Amino acid sequence: MTTRLAVLYGGQSGEHEVSRRSGESILAGLDRERYQVTEVLIDTDGGWHVGGHPTPLPQALRVLRAQDVVFPALHGPYGEDGTVASLLEWLGVPYVGNGVFASAAGMDKGVTKRLLAADGLRVSPGVTLRSGEHLSTAEQQRLDLPVFVKPARAGSSLGVVRVTDWAALPAALDQAREVDPKVLVEQGARGREIDVAVLQYPDGRVQAGPPLEIRVSGAGFFDYDAKYDGGAVFEIPAPLDPATTEVLQDRAIRAFHALDCRGLLRVDFFLPAEGAEPIVNEVNTFPGFTAASQFPQIWQRAGIAFPALLDILISGALADRGRVASAGLPRPARAVDLV
Repeated sequence: MTTRLAVLYGGQSGEHEVSRRSGESILAGLDRERYQVTEVLIDTDGGWHVGGHPTPLPQALRVLRAQDVVFPALHGPYGEDGTVASLLEWLGVPYVGNGVFASAAGMDKGVTKRLLAADGLRVSPGVTLRSGEHLSTAEQQRLDLPVFVKPARAGSSLGVVRVTDWAALPAALDQAREVDPKVLVEQGARGREIDVAVLQYPDGRVQAGPPLEIRVSGAGFFDYDAKYDGGAVFEIPAPLDPATTEVLQDRAIRAFHALDCRGLLRVDFFLPAEGAEPIVNEVNTFPGFTAASQFPQIWQRAGIAFPALLDILISGALADRGRVASAGLPRPARAVDLV
């Protein structure tokens, strides 16, 4: 018996093209004998397409509601930030990945840092600036140069600027605010860039994969171009001593639980030196699923092929719904008929 599965991708964020690549990779990797697959694409203008055909929103929602499970391959605002998770909760359909709280908290870099720090994890010093706010002289002295200016609620390093001279800060703030009016000015951490993928199995067990080290050519940093245009090299597993590897994996799992995650998470660290406490740079509650993405590559290196990784995540979504039902916990009733 096949499982009815919708892959939801695209969206209205600046990461629309990345989401399309993730969605296309997922669609190509699914076992069509195991899954009855429906493609649901959201255009940049908000239009919905089911199976390649323009579809009115009420009809598209009925399609989603009729699935056994939905795989939302959405990145950035209007998708990865909890909005689509809340929609699927309202529809009463199981879905792959993180719930509303973890998605919303993980999307906001400032909120993420506060939650992780409260759990005892090390994060870089930073200041959150809302629209119209500026960095004070005292804050500049506390942070010191270089700093990174980041949109608070965006992914794929969109709008991120490295500042090495305070005179360049206003322009960097303007650039970041083109993506999000709320920005984070963060002390530039020095150290090796290490990513750790966290995966939750259908039985609830949580595992961290082998650490991945990012090497960027030249003097650049891991920005959008480096991520998607071949400017970075990934080394898996990162050349680390066993004790450091264990610490990184432990901290990644702690971050997973601190944010109340479900299914998956990628945690990006700076490692000042082997033996030093790693610094959590960012988290990604739905990391990229393209051929160039870190998350699938890490699990491939751990012996989990891409189709098997998809199966684990989908089975986990269905098992989570089953655990909630068996525990007698309240779930929203399936939505009433849509006009």
